[in-house]
Amino acid sequence: MIDTDTLQRYSLFGGIGEEEIRKILPLMENESYEAGDNIIVEGQRNDRIRFIVEGRTAVVKKGIVLSEFREGDAFGEMEVLDVMPSAATIKALSGVRVMSMSNRSLREIYRLDIKTFSLIIMNLARDLSRRLRHMDDKASERE
Repeated sequence: MIDTDTLQRYSLFGGIGEEEIRKILPLMENESYEAGDNIIVEGQRNDRIRFIVEGRTAVVKKGIVLSEFREGDAFGEMEVLDVMPSAATIKALSGVRVMSMSNRSLREIYRLDIKTFSLIIMNLARDLSRRLRHMDDKASERE
């Protein structure tokens, strides 16, 4: 199991105190994948935000590798926020350990501590904004 100090280093938990992390830690799950495993499959349902504790993954859409994620990166947030099928496949490039929070866990965090829930959602929005900015920069380099 991951400890509170480690979680505080990830952007998803920025600004969240040790006591608050201790409250939400039981709502998270550990998951492990081997190289080549699909963690999320494009077009299928996903109800979890996952963040990488160890390893690397590829983001694959229609067979094209768009980018890679590594330790500290979160994924799956798009489907959790907009409740649509997965936009891309997330494939393990190495052995991968992730922590995950389901929609149900997020609702429980909302019920337990609205401030912590708000910080998680704001951190997700910041991470998505950074990712979008990066993708915009990559797209403009090709022009």
